[in-house]
Amino acid sequence: MTVAFRPRPSVVRRDSGLYAYERALARRGLAPIAGVDEAGRGACAGPLVVAAVILRKPVEGLGDSKLLTPAVRERLHDQILATAHVGVVVIPPETIDARGLHKCNVAGMRRAVARLSCDPGYILTDGFPVPGLPAPSLAVWKGDQVAACMAAASIVAKVTRDRLMGALDATYPQYGFAEHKGYVTPQHRLALETHGPCPHHRYSFVTVARGMGKNEMGAGVA
Repeated sequence: MTVAFRPRPSVVRRDSGLYAYERALARRGLAPIAGVDEAGRGACAGPLVVAAVILRKPVEGLGDSKLLTPAVRERLHDQILATAHVGVVVIPPETIDARGLHKCNVAGMRRAVARLSCDPGYILTDGFPVPGLPAPSLAVWKGDQVAACMAAASIVAKVTRDRLMGALDATYPQYGFAEHKGYVTPQHRLALETHGPCPHHRYSFVTVARGMGKNEMGAGVA
């Protein structure tokens, strides 16, 4: 009887450095490694942006996008785009309202991977498993803090979305999108109470629905 050979599993310590996952997977012949992450999941306005990244070389200064300054994120974003394989998907609020946030997130991850110019040998997703990917995959909790390719995807998604929200702020300055990026803050709640939602709000979200109710009771839409 022939016994199928199975390689010994790799154990990756979360304190082994940002490139430990990529190194462990590459040793098993699974390179190149793609990381996938999104920005805007918890916002009640603006798009959901999903990015997939395969790093072709190390990028100094990578880290969780939420822990970096805007200036550092912008610099790293441009460096990643210049040196890595990148796929980006922007999902508008009306699609989120129609299909649901989680379905859009999962579909966006598949589409972002499909837009990579290089086929991945393995895929790391942030937080939850994604069925239907074109290569073996692993969901990593807080992956943008422990895997370089996921940190890069986090930065690309966040900077892309922040730029889009800055452009929306120029058209709808009454909401303060440039400051809070569409997330629920006291300033944003007050703007919704005063002006009601704009076309770029997610109408299926409770906070926006409450703003619509108050608007119907007499507040004008600016």
